[in-house]
Amino acid sequence: MKGILGRKIGMTQVFTKDGKLIPVTVVEVTPNVVTQIRTVETDGYSAIQLGVVDKKEKNATRQEIGHAKKANTTPKRFLKELRNIDREYTLGEVLSADVFEVGEIVDVTGTSKGKGFQGVIKRHNQNRGPMGHGSHYHRGPGSMGTMLPKRVLKGKKLPGHMGNETITIQNLQIMEVNANENYILISGNIPGAKNSLVFIKSAIKNNRKKSDFEVITYIEETVVDEVEEIATVETVENPVTEEVSATEEITDASTAPVEEN
Repeated sequence: MKGILGRKIGMTQVFTKDGKLIPVTVVEVTPNVVTQIRTVETDGYSAIQLGVVDKKEKNATRQEIGHAKKANTTPKRFLKELRNIDREYTLGEVLSADVFEVGEIVDVTGTSKGKGFQGVIKRHNQNRGPMGHGSHYHRGPGSMGTMLPKRVLKGKKLPGHMGNETITIQNLQIMEVNANENYILISGNIPGAKNSLVFIKSAIKNNRKKSDFEVITYIEETVVDEVEEIATVETVENPVTEEVSATEEITDASTAPVEEN
């Protein structure tokens, strides 16, 4: 299994050459540093610890500074452990977006948006009661239970805090990997607000069939490139224009009157 930490930037869309529109999520992948390696002999299981986003030493504890110096790096703000690794890593190794390849199936874990204290209609998608004609029940949670126990049964859906939970979306596909600009495009939506931390790892179930696709790519042309193209086209179409203009300048200079002192 392989994985990497990144930040959710937002959503956009890509087009395939067969005419399909695929919504994708843009994840910025800053360099991840392997800050610790766990082995079966010392810890009882094999895993690596990834660190991302530098932290000022004045805000870090001495334990955090010493832990980071073992990996020859600076203290990190976020740490995440990845188990069941599929290859050997070295302490201090830097991982980038090219850990994954286009077409791979992954699971994405993030923290959902916090909605605060909400009622049962928004929190549990319940229906409201009649809003008129003498009804006294509108947006309540409904019956609290039978008469015999004389208490609210466990598991009753009630109002409460909504969101701000760890959620994993499974079997998403990698649509594009750009190691130069440090981003990954993932099909569909992933949990979390913009600029929130997400963890991308290889899919556990991997029930999704790998679909073959070819995304349309666009090359941005600068103003300099357009000017050069226009200049080359003009010189090819009118190669004698400059020579004629130069000859006219010489003729004009020879026929020009000479001033006498």
